[in-house]
Amino acid sequence: MPETSGSTGRTPETHVIDFRAAEHLLAARDPRGAVKLLDPVIAAHPENTAARLLRARAFFAAAQLRPAELEFTIVLEREPDNAFAHFALARTYERQRRPEQAKRHFRLAAALDPKPQYLEAARFDA
Repeated sequence: MPETSGSTGRTPETHVIDFRAAEHLLAARDPRGAVKLLDPVIAAHPENTAARLLRARAFFAAAQLRPAELEFTIVLEREPDNAFAHFALARTYERQRRPEQAKRHFRLAAALDPKPQYLEAARFDA
């Protein structure tokens, strides 16, 4: 009998399927559906940074900015060199009207990965 996580009968394989389905839901502009699929995945695998990053993106897309901020922060605690997470956290702060925190993370994203969109948002020339 396969090992399951909790009493829900979920297996590691079903968690992978839920993760992939959540990616598709987010791409299809259903961030709340993505969060719903990711919650049990993260409950079973709280160390999974990819799932947390996807859930953070889904929270952001659903305009749930505090939960997005929390998830992006957890990702950055584990992966401080994740330029995308810095950029996304900066966008989250920007939407919360917290410009100083946003600027710091835009600049960290640009320093870690000099993509044009990161450099533009960092406004090093301003």
